[in-house]
Formats: sequence, structure tokens, C-alpha cells
Amino acid sequence: MSGLSGLSGLRATLKHRLHGSDELLIDVTRLLVQLSANKLPTGIDRVCLAYVAQFGAISRAVIQVRHGVFSYSNILTRAESALLFDRLLNPSLNFKQWLVGFLAKSELTTWRKAAVHGHVYLNVGHMGIGVPGYGHWLKRLGVKPVFLVHDLIPISHPEYCVPKEKLRHISRMETVLNHGAGVITNSQASLDALQEFAAQRGLRLPPAVSALLGVDLIDARMAQDMERPLPGPYFVVVSTIEGRKNHLLLLKVWQRLVEQLGKDAPGLVVIGRRGWEAESAMDLLDRCEPLQGFVVEKPFCSDAELVCYLQHAQALLFPSHIEGFGLPLAEALSLGTPVIASDLAVFREIAHDIPEYIDPLDGMAWLSAVKDYAAQGSARRGEQLGRMKGYRAPLWADHFARVNAFLGELH
Repeated sequence: MSGLSGLSGLRATLKHRLHGSDELLIDVTRLLVQLSANKLPTGIDRVCLAYVAQFGAISRAVIQVRHGVFSYSNILTRAESALLFDRLLNPSLNFKQWLVGFLAKSELTTWRKAAVHGHVYLNVGHMGIGVPGYGHWLKRLGVKPVFLVHDLIPISHPEYCVPKEKLRHISRMETVLNHGAGVITNSQASLDALQEFAAQRGLRLPPAVSALLGVDLIDARMAQDMERPLPGPYFVVVSTIEGRKNHLLLLKVWQRLVEQLGKDAPGLVVIGRRGWEAESAMDLLDRCEPLQGFVVEKPFCSDAELVCYLQHAQALLFPSHIEGFGLPLAEALSLGTPVIASDLAVFREIAHDIPEYIDPLDGMAWLSAVKDYAAQGSARRGEQLGRMKGYRAPLWADHFARVNAFLGELH
């Protein structure tokens, strides 16, 4: 979390501007669920951790407790919260075992005993929002709920999500609109989507701010002692393997590359665990013999390994059909790695005209671009490296400067 150092001044400024309270409440339920399952942090998890690192010193932790439907939440003391926040930012292999003991020992304080009326409550991971009883609990608690909305993809593109996720996400977004004292979005594109949803449902949009997510939690120094991971030219795709990420297109492109170039075909490193709605892509990964030796699947990858793979890649490939943000795109550019990406509004918001933008359905265009970028001395790749000069990736300091100002104005 070194990228968040030096933000103590922002925390102090916020502390003086908060109305009716000198502390925040941070919902950490999602992080507890993910880390207890030994899952590596996803993009949303990274955002949750960034908020813990930024606001932990002036916050108390909230843990949702449910039995079938939403029941109540445990709100930790400042001392208990500090201990939990430190463990979340520095997890160990036995985190689940530690958490069980911690919860048993703490004798946690429920909402009935917690004097938190008027406090700002932050839920930045979508966890629990929309569950029956959640809105009623917020009213009983008397807090000012502020939600970070990452995307509305289950509503706008339900074909890329698990069944019934559209209905669940509609419930989440209606809860955000009906109960939120404020809303943060990770991009203007996400805010536009939320505004459109609110208009369609005839609901009022609470005070809202868009703030691009920071990418400075990783940097080149993490991999300074690591060797090049693959000898020949290769490309990287970073994401959970799911339908909307469009891995299938890339694997089809690689089949054609192997047909055309044989042993001289470049490699493809697929970084991310397997998800849902991507059976065809997984079948190719498991059983397509021509791809063996050219496609490497890395379901588990540390931040240092990720930096190393990106630094030496010909380009990051990002052929998603839809995104709410696009953390790997900004991370790649911050490391000086070219990007070939779908032509999405949010990508242009983050990276302007630097990447090579291609329609996510145009397989031949992707094939041509990959072949060009794989060639030694590629002029096309060199042009993007030239466009990249002076690029300033979104920083967490910028994100939290906007968020702090926004939170300080809530009444």
C-alpha cells in the first residue's frame, strides 16, 4: 500500500470537515469473505483495500451479519478496527483461522450499542446492498450511507452475468438511489450509466461525484530483481475469465496465429482465475492442442509477478465487451506497456488516444494488430510508445482528494 503514503494530510482535512462526527464507518464484509476463501484480490477488492488504507486511521469497521436475510451488523471499536484493518492490509495464509479467533475474542458491539448516528458509512464493494432488510437497517442506524458504484453491467449487459444477477443489481442500485446520502463512481462512464438508470426508474440521484481509481499501488520497482518470464515475444490479458472479458476472441486469434506462424507465433499469458459464462474459452484452454505451449494460464499471480509480466510484454490485450473502469489498462500504461483494447468510452476516459482501439467483435483486426505488435521493431508499437510519453496514470491521491472534498460537504 506504499502508493497511499503521504495522504495523512488529506485524512486530517477530512476529519475537520466531517459534520457531526470525527470518524467514518467502513464496511469490510466483502474483504472478510474474499480473504477467508483464500482468494487473491480482484479489482473491486483492491478498491476496498485502498479505502481501508486511506481512511482506517479515522474509521471503525462494519461487518454485516445475515441469517437468510439481512439481520444486523457488528460495528467494532476503534481499537478492534485498527487491528482488523492492519490484518486486512497484511493478510497471512491463516487469515480465516485468525478471523474466527478475533471475532470470538472481540465480543463485537452490535448496532444497538453503537452510538454512530450521523456517521458517514462507506460501502465501496457492493456487498449486501439490496439484500432484504438492508435499507431498514441503515435507517435504524441513522448513518449517512455513501456507496461506490463500480458499474451497472448486470443491468445493461445481463447476457454476460450469472442468472438472476440483473435482478440483484437492480435491487442494489435502487437501494443506492433510495437510501444513499452520496454516491461515488469510478468513472464518468459509470456515473452516466447510473444517471440513466435513475431516470428510467423515476428515482432521484443523490449527490454524486466521479473519481478515477488510482493505479499507484503497483510500480516497476516490485519486479526489479525478477528475470524476464518468457524468452520470446508474448502478450498479456489480465482479468477473471468470464464471458464479457472476451477471452474466446483472443484464443481464436491465437489458433490462427499458430496456423500461420507455427513455432514463431507469440505467446499469450492469461492472468486471472476462472469465472463464469465462459465455457467455450475454458474448453479451448483445456483441450485445444495447438494452443499448448503458446498460451500460459496463470490463475494466481502476485503483484510483483504481474508487474514483471506486463513490463516485458509486447502489449496488454483488453478486448472486453463492456467495462465500468479498466484497472489493468491504466496499470499497463503506467509501466510503459502498450495496450490494445476495445473501443469503450471508459477506456478513452482513462487513456485518451494512447492505446490501439479495436472493435471487440473484429477478430481479423485483432489478429492483424497482434501480428504487427509481435514483430521485431514494430512501427505500430513504436507509435504507441511515442503517444505514451507524458502519460499520467490516475493516482489514489487524486481520487481521495475528490472523495474527501465530497464527503466533507455531506450534511
